[in-house]
Amino acid sequence: MSSRLALYDRVAEEVASVVIRKYSTSFGLASRLLGPDVRQHVENIYALVRVADEIVDGPATEAGLDTVLAGRSLNELERETEHAMETGFSANLVVHAFALTAREVGFGSELTAPFFDSMRADLTETVHDQASFDTYVYGSAEVVGLMCLAAFLKGEQLDEQQHAEFTRGARALGAAFQKVNFLRDLAADFETLGRSYFPGIRVDSFTEQEKHRLLDDIDHDLAVSAAVVPKLPASSRRAVALAQSLFAELSVRLRATPASDLVRARVRVPNPVKARLALVASLGGMPKA
Repeated sequence: MSSRLALYDRVAEEVASVVIRKYSTSFGLASRLLGPDVRQHVENIYALVRVADEIVDGPATEAGLDTVLAGRSLNELERETEHAMETGFSANLVVHAFALTAREVGFGSELTAPFFDSMRADLTETVHDQASFDTYVYGSAEVVGLMCLAAFLKGEQLDEQQHAEFTRGARALGAAFQKVNFLRDLAADFETLGRSYFPGIRVDSFTEQEKHRLLDDIDHDLAVSAAVVPKLPASSRRAVALAQSLFAELSVRLRATPASDLVRARVRVPNPVKARLALVASLGGMPKA
């Protein structure tokens, strides 16, 4: 590799790292438990995910882009991502870093296409039925888990059964993350963005029974993923255990919060609790299946 390309690669990855650390303290906490090579791949993935999310959820609107223009920006980002995965280069540093990871760990448009489809859905769909909800969660979250899984398992020799088990776990954890965030953001999504993700759920009449039904589904996803975490390579096991534990803690707190309060305030895990969970994970503690 030429020294100039190597420098460009390093700069691109440094930019990706800055993007994700500025946006998510919880992600930064968990990522510190990843092995260095795996950590960079995961940061490369999440930086692109964050940029796409910002096109449909925040800065693009504040900059004056309407839905049509935001859609064009998202389409341009997808085209640039596809091109970079094919060629190994992009003038967009975040896209370049993402493509480095995609090419090295071995995924492509089979995962990025569903992701961008779900991002586009946020520009046009405000209410979901069960089919569109499942499709949205797969594209917005489960495929991101599969991208990270490809980085976690790079170089590992797995049989078909092992690969299927890891795939189920990665998809379940991604789905749990997304559903927890939907539940935490019920009011904000509805009032600010005009969206209602959960099929059949009305924010203005949200009940305890509905809350527990949604959390039962989330806890099932968390149980599926927790069973796989101890089998991950050492370079990723502790970080995923921490992420799993953080969202399991959120599930517990959401269940203890009255439904009427969930539509007014966002439930969080206090920093001292995050620190305790991080310590447990760093010492090798595993989530309960």
